[in-house]
Amino acid sequence: MGKVLVIGRGPAGISASIYMQRGGLEVTVVAKDDGALSRAEKVENLYGLEKPLTGREVIQRGVAGARRLGVTFKEAEIVSLTRGASGRGFLTKTAGGEELSGDAVVLAAGVARSAPSVPGLSDFIGKGVSYCAMCDAIFYRGKTTAVLGAGEFAQHEADILSLVVGKVVLLTNGLPSPKIEGRYEIYTTPLQAVTGDTRVRHVQLTDGSELAVDGLFLAWGTAGSTDLARRIGAIIKDNHICVDEHMATNVPGLYAAGDCTGGLLQIVKAAHDGAVAGLSILKYLHF
Repeated sequence: MGKVLVIGRGPAGISASIYMQRGGLEVTVVAKDDGALSRAEKVENLYGLEKPLTGREVIQRGVAGARRLGVTFKEAEIVSLTRGASGRGFLTKTAGGEELSGDAVVLAAGVARSAPSVPGLSDFIGKGVSYCAMCDAIFYRGKTTAVLGAGEFAQHEADILSLVVGKVVLLTNGLPSPKIEGRYEIYTTPLQAVTGDTRVRHVQLTDGSELAVDGLFLAWGTAGSTDLARRIGAIIKDNHICVDEHMATNVPGLYAAGDCTGGLLQIVKAAHDGAVAGLSILKYLHF
């Protein structure tokens, strides 16, 4: 029976683990936390939900189902990924120094969503502060929203929001303004604080001005799983891991699924990627 390590316990990682465990492999899922989905205030665009669930509830249900099938879970941060001594298989090391090995690995830790240190910002995550315009734009129909970021990701999120919300403003927090003048109001002044009551209400800037907003979307991100992939020689393009139709990277035995491969950042896409990766690894190890 082959051993597989899955890094990440979101929809992609859990989906992959379920298919592999049912196929007779020994599967261990390693994750430091529940990732970006756990911060989603409400999920209702997912097949089979009678009523909305929080992102954390979606993850908890997925983990419970995989654990019931026999999948092993470890809460740890993977800090290195290398080839095994024989050149086949993989060896990982956690932040605590524990070494874990596998005949194959699925990278499914998503895309790291970071944010600058601004007083009050973290207090409103799930209370008006969101990480996904595609997921949450509908909740701000006709309202005023802000996007915190200055790169292509921020522009992408602003474009998605503009299809639904009443107004979009872009906050670069001191970074140079992107070349999209005329499309959105852009404020390059650094943020002083994010304030509100039970939800976000205002963004204060260091020049003393204050903007009234109904929602604030974070687009201050860098790739997550790509660091491990890059160090072992996997091809990276536009901060995403390159995979084929089987979710395989160019490194034999290394697969990737979910947000770290780019495309639609949605639960259904991540679950599909995980299923494909899991079934592909069954063939890889058995044949």
